[in-house]
Amino acid sequence: MVVHFRLRELIRTIRTARTQAEEREMIQKECAAIRSSFREEDNTYRCRNVAKLLYMHMLGYPAHFGQLECLKLIASQKFTDKRIGYLGAMLLLDERQDLVPQLVRILKNLIMSGYSPEHDVSGISDPFLQVRILRLLRILGKGDDDSSEAMNDILAQVATNTETSKNVGNAILYETVLTIMDIKSESGLRVLAINILGRFLLNNDKNIRYVALTSLLKTVQTDHNAVQRHRSTIVDCLKDLDVSIKRRAMELSFALVNGNNIRGMMKELLYFLDSCDPDFKADCASGIFLAAEKYAPSKRWHIDTIMRVLTTAGSYVRDDSVPNLIQLITNSVEMHAYTVQRLYKALLDDISQQPLVQVASWCIGEYGDLLVSGQCEEEEPIQVSEDEVLDVLEGLLVSNLSAPVTRGYSLTAIMKLSTRFSSVNRIKKVVSIYGSSIDVELQQRAVEYNCNYHICFCLAGIPPMTAYNKNGIKIEFTFERANPNPNIAVITIHATNSTEADMTEFVFQAAVPKTFQLQLLSPSSNVVPALNQGSVTQVIRVLNPQKLRMRVKLTYTHKGSPVQDLAEVNNFPPQSWQ
Repeated sequence: MVVHFRLRELIRTIRTARTQAEEREMIQKECAAIRSSFREEDNTYRCRNVAKLLYMHMLGYPAHFGQLECLKLIASQKFTDKRIGYLGAMLLLDERQDLVPQLVRILKNLIMSGYSPEHDVSGISDPFLQVRILRLLRILGKGDDDSSEAMNDILAQVATNTETSKNVGNAILYETVLTIMDIKSESGLRVLAINILGRFLLNNDKNIRYVALTSLLKTVQTDHNAVQRHRSTIVDCLKDLDVSIKRRAMELSFALVNGNNIRGMMKELLYFLDSCDPDFKADCASGIFLAAEKYAPSKRWHIDTIMRVLTTAGSYVRDDSVPNLIQLITNSVEMHAYTVQRLYKALLDDISQQPLVQVASWCIGEYGDLLVSGQCEEEEPIQVSEDEVLDVLEGLLVSNLSAPVTRGYSLTAIMKLSTRFSSVNRIKKVVSIYGSSIDVELQQRAVEYNCNYHICFCLAGIPPMTAYNKNGIKIEFTFERANPNPNIAVITIHATNSTEADMTEFVFQAAVPKTFQLQLLSPSSNVVPALNQGSVTQVIRVLNPQKLRMRVKLTYTHKGSPVQDLAEVNNFPPQSWQ
């Protein structure tokens, strides 16, 4: 039978030793007794025995065999045990000692055979000690290939053998998952850990679901494919009643979006955007914009997705989204007609969504000529007149729903249309009215536009016109009177190309009746750049331009094929000869 001396008695006995050999004999005898007590799992005297080992350690004798007993004391519920345990851990734990095999052995014993029945919780042996061992393994295995290799098997056993019907088991499984993710574990073990988190998502306890979503969000970048397998369960969490779970599910859903699932994921997220609380709409809209920009399968799909967001949650779209969307529309040249038509129809249905109205106003100002020309090829074009377009924009200026910034967009759009529409006098009148607006910003814009209007139209006195618009090439005429001879009209042609290929060897020719005299100056270039990225200009001087009529001939090469076309221009503005 082992005799357990008190620490005080041990110190007194050791001090009676007359020689070092006698002291060493006493220490060895006491260490043997302590080892025997440790093997018997004697909880009563564990704290006292560790305290004795600390004294021996201070005397210079080896006491490393008490390291695991320190961990057991730390896991105890008694304050005195914890105090000695932490003190022992500070003194006895040596980074040069490989603790992993010992920790693996004790964890395996807890799982397979049980540690102490008095510490069982819901049928699981000493879950608190298991959790602490798992945390220590996580620290020891991080960045260490050998230690990680040694603990892979036991972690797999814990993950597969732990009961999940009670929170005690879930706590151990969660620590196991964290340990697997932090160490250099095998790929199969990481998949097992992510599958555990996937099962957590189906748990009735909302705290467990939240923890699972948070953990998956941290691992999605490194184990993307494994997390993707639980995509449908994650998307279902968007319908959860708990706000925190919804937000985590939304963040994780956006992290899972890629080029393969963009259509399906956007469908789910757009549905969520339509039904979610206002607190979510701004973040959700921004996330959809970013995902669509990165993974859009086609430009039309991209435009349609943006339209859906603007019509669903336009008032929650952040301010910086408007210029970004305008830039996107600008770069999608082949979608200009489709986009302006969709946005115009959206304005007819709802003008309360301010970002939608702002983007639509800008688009109509830039591409209003495409809207009224009915050139949309993506869907059936609508029939709309210049006056109807101006009615909508003027309605935005007087609407109580329009913010000051929105009114600014609308007024600017109306002014831009003065170079694309023939209703110049109506546009001039609208701009003049707002020169006395109580809104300082709107007033300043109107005054500046009036000045520009007078410079462009009152001093030259002649509005511009579109002379030719066919097959992607557009010819616009601008006019001015020659000074000092007012009988000479100076016409500047501006040739632009909206197709995807340059038009080379471009030649513009013009002929007028014999009653006029015409001088055609050299063009600025013979190449009309693609995608409206530049223009070719050429000056025509016409003497005595009374009721001017003109026949034009265009010659150019496009995509390797020569093109030639003739056109009559008879709709010169009266100001050009009056």
